[in-house]
Amino acid sequence: MPLIASGRVRRVLILAPAKLVPQWQFRLKDMFDIRLQRYVAEADTARGDFWATASLVAASFHTLRDDRRGARQRLLNADPWDLVIVDEAHHLSVDERTGETLAYSLVSDLQERGKINSLLFFTGTPHRGKDYGFFGLMHLVRPDLFDPERTPLEQLSQLSKVMIRNNKATVTDLQGQKLFKPVNVFSREYQYSDDETQFYRTLSEFVIDGRAYAATLDGRAQTARMLVLIALQKLAASSIAAIRNALRKRRTMLANVVGGSNEAAPLLDDEQTAFDELAEAEEALPGSASVLLMEDEIRRLDELIALADTIIRETKIERLLQMIGEEFGPDELILLFTEYKATQALIINALHRRFGFGSAAFINGDERLDGLEQIAGSAKTISQPREHAAEAFNAGKVRFLVSTEAGGEGIDLQQRCAMLVHADMPWNPMRLHQRVGRLSRYGQTRPVSVYILRNPQTVEARIWDLLNAKLKRIQAALSSVMEEQEDISQLVIGMAGNSLFNELFSGSEGLSGERLGAWFDRATSTLGGRDVIETVRELLGSVSRFDFQQVGKDLPKVDLPDLERFFTQTVGRHGRRIFRRSEGLEIRTPDDWKARSYALRDKYEGLVFDRSLRGANAASRVLGIGHPLFDVALDDAHDISARVASVEGLGSPVLILAVEDEVTGRGSLVHRLIFGVTEKEGTIEVLRDWELLHLMNALITKGPRGAVPATYGAEAVVERLKEAFDASLSSHAATLQRPVSWPEMILLPSTAA
Repeated sequence: MPLIASGRVRRVLILAPAKLVPQWQFRLKDMFDIRLQRYVAEADTARGDFWATASLVAASFHTLRDDRRGARQRLLNADPWDLVIVDEAHHLSVDERTGETLAYSLVSDLQERGKINSLLFFTGTPHRGKDYGFFGLMHLVRPDLFDPERTPLEQLSQLSKVMIRNNKATVTDLQGQKLFKPVNVFSREYQYSDDETQFYRTLSEFVIDGRAYAATLDGRAQTARMLVLIALQKLAASSIAAIRNALRKRRTMLANVVGGSNEAAPLLDDEQTAFDELAEAEEALPGSASVLLMEDEIRRLDELIALADTIIRETKIERLLQMIGEEFGPDELILLFTEYKATQALIINALHRRFGFGSAAFINGDERLDGLEQIAGSAKTISQPREHAAEAFNAGKVRFLVSTEAGGEGIDLQQRCAMLVHADMPWNPMRLHQRVGRLSRYGQTRPVSVYILRNPQTVEARIWDLLNAKLKRIQAALSSVMEEQEDISQLVIGMAGNSLFNELFSGSEGLSGERLGAWFDRATSTLGGRDVIETVRELLGSVSRFDFQQVGKDLPKVDLPDLERFFTQTVGRHGRRIFRRSEGLEIRTPDDWKARSYALRDKYEGLVFDRSLRGANAASRVLGIGHPLFDVALDDAHDISARVASVEGLGSPVLILAVEDEVTGRGSLVHRLIFGVTEKEGTIEVLRDWELLHLMNALITKGPRGAVPATYGAEAVVERLKEAFDASLSSHAATLQRPVSWPEMILLPSTAA
């Protein structure tokens, strides 16, 4: 925010996954009144010249990577960006065998053409299991320090210069209070009914036979069938409703296909695609892939569908309703997660029947949901924008929010809710962390309780038990050498990749007891192996950490109210009065200010110097750096030519100096520092900018506003104080390579003017 307000940053490009772009727009507008322009392909034409007019842009890197209409080239030809931010930066991947992703090459091309002055990456999983990809990512940040072609050992020592890892469990505010509440996990079990047991036993036989048939095939024919079988297994682990829906669609599709091709509808690249999009593809795949899984598949499907149709109530849903009724208060808001829309509709219908229609909202990828029951008894498709659902939930208008993985991206739900229920367990553990992250985040005031519904008799539950036990062993192996304790499971999981977990859960069908344990050990031999542990250990030992308590002593001890006196006096110079009302300050904008900026209104009401203000229009009411009215006040003050002022009540002269770095041409932002220098009882005292602000707030300017004539005595004071300051200049401006100072203004006691 200060970077933009000071003019050091004028052009900003934010690259993020498509579903996070609106969140960036909303957050920056809501918190700082920064209005990002969203990139849409339709607005970017050869004649439209989008990049010539847009200076604050949020864009999906998946959209920008498409160059069918020359969009990429127009971006590369545009003016350089002062700051480029990439969210979920692990999507920018490079592999020594398969090469660069399009998103990676886009940022790389921008770098090589000198279009990026400053670059910032955000990611929770920077290392995806391959050193080449990790150092390829770091090469984008600092090409002079990192190269994927070099050995990791010679580059690890450089990580602390560019990489900061924050341990969520230890992050504190300036007073040492932890910012994040603990997360407590509880398991709640249920058992299948006899009908459900029969169905899942029959489905297991179907999957085993399908895998056996696929094993007799080669190449794409085998892969196509395995993808369909994996999708069916995942759907079955979610709910009877989800698998029944998929089986029916598959039965209908096969009945209309003569013969059957050897191709399957392509499953999206699970390393580059959002989890919610993967789930939607998995849900659709069985009904679109026209490959036979076995010779008598239609007959087997009929058998499965008949068994599924006998199941009227699912025991998992009954257990869910029981748990909510017995363990949660009637006003407790609850966030529920499921992978698939069919299960989502099943849960919402059950909640409505038990707790009243209108008690639940939903979030999913395409913002619509089929099969939602109405009060009259009919079922229909309902559309609901994810932002509207989140707002209703955060406002307490609905008690339940049922989300697919779309809710794991870019939505804050911690305002009123601290209860999360995993209605099903995704095969990739990373999704669990992302789900919990919707509630375990800054602003959460209560410990977060996470509930897992599990049937201990299922293979999935046993695999989860084995997986959790292994992750605990990995954690223990690393904890013995870590300086501070932190949960490293996300790093380990991120290095493993999605394919390992698909194989764990799909390949274990039909195994039990010691056979299952032995198979699991073989399948996970690389998970947490020596290479992984060494990589995580080296990574954590090489990066920097940001300690809020440690830097607290260097942060300004001022806040927005300390800017009020400057603002009121600056407005007063233009003959305008500020009225103090119950809701805040009221002011008519000076006419010459309106000539400076078309963004200013004629009149402002309800203005406050209070960052704690909340509400729909809070950003436009909170005055400070970045508010258009305050920024114009700063510009106005910059135009004052006075360099000497007489100040009543000032004990001794105060010299105000500016310090900048003499080194230029590095492509970095210019950093400007302000200091005050005074002398008390023969001792030189240097004031930091915020200390100078405190001093000036306590003073009263004497007589007519403006400069007083500079005298020989004043010039001598300036020379003496500047010489004393420059003697220790490097210690005051340690962040600059070659600092240089110059006087901005001298404040003289009124008797000395």
